[in-house]
Amino acid sequence: MSRLLRREDAPPVPARELTAVSADGSRIHVEVYGPDDAPAVVLAHGWTCNTHFWAAQIRDLAVDHRVVAYDQRGHGRTPVVGPEGYSTDALADDLEAVLAAALAPGEQAVLAGHSMGGMTLMAASRRAGLREHAAAVLLCSTGSSRLIDESLVVPMRAGAVRTRMTRAILGARAPLGPVTPVSKRILKYATMGAGSAPARVESCARIVHACPRASRVAWGHVLAELDLDAGVRELRVPTAVIAGTEDRLTPPVHARALAAALPDCLGLTELAGMGHMTPVEAPEAVTAKLRELVAGYVTPVTGTVGGSVEEEVV
Repeated sequence: MSRLLRREDAPPVPARELTAVSADGSRIHVEVYGPDDAPAVVLAHGWTCNTHFWAAQIRDLAVDHRVVAYDQRGHGRTPVVGPEGYSTDALADDLEAVLAAALAPGEQAVLAGHSMGGMTLMAASRRAGLREHAAAVLLCSTGSSRLIDESLVVPMRAGAVRTRMTRAILGARAPLGPVTPVSKRILKYATMGAGSAPARVESCARIVHACPRASRVAWGHVLAELDLDAGVRELRVPTAVIAGTEDRLTPPVHARALAAALPDCLGLTELAGMGHMTPVEAPEAVTAKLRELVAGYVTPVTGTVGGSVEEEVV
């Protein structure tokens, strides 16, 4: 059982684990669930999270899909890297490594990204690996630019003062410490809808508090300067967008901008009352959209998995 989540919240035991090797030599932890011959879904989590963030989707989809989930660098079981190792190019490099390691040559899958995971897909939009393997994309609770300008976490009027305060929060070096009633209230306010169930708040808090401080701070600085608008325009695969109407970190203005800019947008779903953590807050809606995309766009391809990879027996 995961030490981060309660038994009922943790994903199942993966069928196998892989270590994908990124362009700079970073080792990326990858988990594969479900039947090897099933249509594939690849899940990229967001800032301060890990593979357990997708527990609900993994439990449901792994019955009849092959689900690939990986820890972004500096998160979960993927090691923290040096100061120069945090960038949107690194996100794209890591995704390409995961796709090469977990999918057969030419095999297509639905790629889903939440928050920074969605930004990963935007950053990789021009990459050969994404264009080879992406049948369709789901962007959850994410944005491509102006994150600190549009954020509603600081409850004050938009302007230079709010932007400076938001920047300071993203780059704050203070440790998060243990999960407490106070820390859960703070996390719920910043990242989840007011009606979120206590168990789901608890799960998110344990995941977020487990993120190494160095990685949290380094990625916070990257997000503060994010500009992936050009990457959105190059994401030339069928793409669906999901957002929570009460999202303070990436408010719906971002989702609407994405839907307007994407070359092949399949539509925007706004989930009433949901915050930033949509795969946890509204797991049924996110999973249903993934199933819909697989049914509509993925044709299973048989072949041999390739790429730079080390397999671990579990």
